[in-house]
Amino acid sequence: MKNILFIHQSAELYGSDKTLLLLLKNLDKTKFKPLVVLPQEGPLKEELEKENIKVVIAPVLKLSRKMFTFWNSIQFSKDLKKGISILDELHKKHHFDLIYSNTLAVLLGMIFAKKRKIKHLWHVHEIIVHPKIIAAIFPKLLNKYADLIVCNSNATLKNLVQRKEGIAQKSVVIYNGMDPINSDLPVATKKDFGFNDNDIIITLVGRISRLKGHKWLLTTLVKHFSTSSNIKVIFVGSPVTGQEYYATEIEQFIAENQLAATVKILPFTKNLSKIWDITDIALMPSTEAESFGLVAVEAMLAKKPVIASDHGGLKEIVIHNETGFLVQPNNLEALSEALSKLIANPKLRIDFGENGYQRVVQEFSVINYVQNFELVFSKLIP
Repeated sequence: MKNILFIHQSAELYGSDKTLLLLLKNLDKTKFKPLVVLPQEGPLKEELEKENIKVVIAPVLKLSRKMFTFWNSIQFSKDLKKGISILDELHKKHHFDLIYSNTLAVLLGMIFAKKRKIKHLWHVHEIIVHPKIIAAIFPKLLNKYADLIVCNSNATLKNLVQRKEGIAQKSVVIYNGMDPINSDLPVATKKDFGFNDNDIIITLVGRISRLKGHKWLLTTLVKHFSTSSNIKVIFVGSPVTGQEYYATEIEQFIAENQLAATVKILPFTKNLSKIWDITDIALMPSTEAESFGLVAVEAMLAKKPVIASDHGGLKEIVIHNETGFLVQPNNLEALSEALSKLIANPKLRIDFGENGYQRVVQEFSVINYVQNFELVFSKLIP
């Protein structure tokens, strides 16, 4: 039995949270025993504990711009001391064979693994371009402090390699997996959400932030679909803590452009099955490159056509003109054209949805995802 300490930077259930939960739920517990450290209480902790996985709350040294201020640097030092102390106590009891850091945002794993000479795997879910100093520093940290780097897409790996070429020698790509959607809930109808049966529902799932493309979609609606009363939009997700002003800006745009009857904003939703039931078109209009794009996989599993930005990891998920459309980022006309094709052609939506489902089953299965990690774990800790 190999003991693995998993350190993660949040306790929510968005992309990287879901991928960690999926891995730990399906990990062969006869070979690997996981223990998870999270920075706070939350739905991820609840789900892990349902699987009888031990979770400990501790400072994980989460990367943020605030940590570079004077007072926050003092707090960082305190958190570092506390975090190391907690991990030392856990290590005495469990004798960890491997430290797994999930996302670049968590720094405790690299420090503890180096101090205690334990193998360290760093799972990278980000494509960092700005700020430039952070984009330059992380490849160096990965090269120095990780025994193995797992990237969630070739786009993620490419972003690292172009900053430090030698990093490719200690890196592998493992695509995220997704469970088939098995919901015991009754199938939702559009009327359940206040829509009409003939409405075309466009769904954007993701945090309300500058890079998810909410304003791009809204501007496209105003310019190209203002007379289409049956086009409706659902935004599902909440803003990042401390960035609530993005949500305020979206709400103001909706009010100023008389879109209240067109756009419905729903908070973070743990179970998206009802949302996918009523969705006609799934949208991932990211204005900056996504490292992967788990929502696209989830939508494809629900047999929905996906329109996504033509950059980053999304290019490795969505097959243009087969499972959906890839469009140039921030291009109103390109997004309008893709939407118009799917809105006008119900059969195309069905065909793309079926193609997308088959692609996920073949390329992004839970079995592939977990087996690839188990192989990596076995090589690192034979």
